[in-house]
Amino acid sequence: MGIASIESARKVQTFDHNKNENGFLTELFKEGSNTVFYLTAAKPGAFKGYHLHKVRAARYMCLKGKMKIILYKDKKREEHILDAANPQRLFIPANIATGLQNIGSEEAWLVNYPDPAYDPNLKDEQVEYTEEELKQGIVK
Repeated sequence: MGIASIESARKVQTFDHNKNENGFLTELFKEGSNTVFYLTAAKPGAFKGYHLHKVRAARYMCLKGKMKIILYKDKKREEHILDAANPQRLFIPANIATGLQNIGSEEAWLVNYPDPAYDPNLKDEQVEYTEEELKQGIVK
């Protein structure tokens, strides 16, 4: 073994609810099978979501481009803009439905450091929603 080692990192294409490619996700750091932090990328104009996590909180920071983060809880909508030109971190607690929209002219990159780390063995932890379901206050 040399001074350094290379580890493979999984990169997967992502798709919207209509099965259109909207970007990708890359696992940046793992502990065992859990993903400690990852990068999600969205094409210009692309939308990712809506979904919520029953167990995990999210911590987002925009590294490239500009992303609108749309949140829903109990029919209430809230928006935040994350822009790589103005670094900020956004904490989103568990059980908040989240949508990501690239509002810039270039691909946008968000890093997420979820708490706890993403565990692929937790089944049904992520719940998908449409915006209409969120506006109606439907709970799944």
